[in-house]
Amino acid sequence: MANQLRQQIEQISREKNINPDVIIAAIEDAILTAAKKYYKGAEDLRSRFNGESGQIEVFAVKQIVETVENAETQISLGEAQWLIPEAELGAEIEFPKPTDILGRIAAQTAKQVIFQKVREAERDNVYAEYSGRVGEVVNGIVKRQEMGDLIVELGRAEALLPRKEQSRAEAYQAGDRVRVAIVRVAKAAKGPQVVVSRTDPALLMKLFEMEVPEIYDGTVQIRGCVREAGERAKVAVISRERDVDPVGACVGMKGTRVQSIIRELRGEKIDIVEWNDDPTAFVLNALSPAKVSRVSVVDEEQRIMEVVVEDKQLSLAIGKKGQNVRLAAKLAGWRIDIKSEEEKRREVEAEMARMARIVDEIRSLEQHGVGAKTVQKLIDAGIAGLAHLIDVTDEELTALEGIGPKTAEKIREAAGQAKLEWDQRDTAAAAEAERLAAEQAAAEAALAEGEGTAESA
Repeated sequence: MANQLRQQIEQISREKNINPDVIIAAIEDAILTAAKKYYKGAEDLRSRFNGESGQIEVFAVKQIVETVENAETQISLGEAQWLIPEAELGAEIEFPKPTDILGRIAAQTAKQVIFQKVREAERDNVYAEYSGRVGEVVNGIVKRQEMGDLIVELGRAEALLPRKEQSRAEAYQAGDRVRVAIVRVAKAAKGPQVVVSRTDPALLMKLFEMEVPEIYDGTVQIRGCVREAGERAKVAVISRERDVDPVGACVGMKGTRVQSIIRELRGEKIDIVEWNDDPTAFVLNALSPAKVSRVSVVDEEQRIMEVVVEDKQLSLAIGKKGQNVRLAAKLAGWRIDIKSEEEKRREVEAEMARMARIVDEIRSLEQHGVGAKTVQKLIDAGIAGLAHLIDVTDEELTALEGIGPKTAEKIREAAGQAKLEWDQRDTAAAAEAERLAAEQAAAEAALAEGEGTAESA
């Protein structure tokens, strides 16, 4: 019997990959629970595995005291010394309790406790194993589908591949082999839940590590990776050795290395770009395959850049549904505003026209009695047109050199008169433009009607 229990413990230990001590502790707890249920007293019962006999022994433990207040948990010093001559106050004496009389119900309870403890130990082992492997890529087999999610068998554990972590370009059936990245391991009521992904950038990075020896040995490093799974990805790489081309190493001879990864990801397009510590240079690389004319930082604090490309490169730089610029922005960590050369030219022309209009408005004050030198002072002070000048306070005007209260009042009156004239001029120009647009529309309609009549004839 002793050998049989030991063999069973060792067998469970091997099958479940659980430390034998954990199983022994589970059996001790189970027998103790069954004993307490059977004896139903207030005794301090304890259990222990006897390695020599291979039996689980149960004891009622009593503490040695001078005056016994509870006979079930205490024993007098005299009685204790009669049993054990060297007994002392405060020590404990164990009284064996028979376990062969626990009965069928107690045995069933013990069995349930053992199973529960073994399951808990299994869950702890799975959690301990996989929680330290987040970010790793593992092979699995699709076991079944549940409401769009896939259950993937990883060996000793089942993993969840949620619908949102699946690539739109892929479809799997039960029994299919799949390579996934472990993204998180969470403790749940039913045991640890291992969540895996086919869309996480970690999967792409590990695939490159497996396919490119230079990445595996650290010669080439992946500094950034972003994906829109099933459609496009961008990977930024850098070389630690001057004579190794990082992009070429990842692409491989005739594209063999990157093509292998593209096949694994079911045709996902991959742009491999060179990392650069200079943000402007890196953004220029990140927008590949588009050719960029120039890059400028608009707001360093808000991390905003403006990129200008040739007109014919604009659609390529933006990409399908904005995909290229969106991935480039995520890779670089900057907001990217893309403009064509024509857009930029119109923007510059509009800004120049606005500045010219401001100067013209301020200079029109000369026609209303304001001196040329005073007008120049207003321009130099950055007054942005007549509307701005009207809103400027007397204190701000008199703060300008050579402008006193009377001059400020004169300027304000002149600004009101000039603004009225400019508004009238703008209204007339808008009406004229509307009239010309109407005439042109009428002419085009008449021309179209004439062409239709000629065709019918």
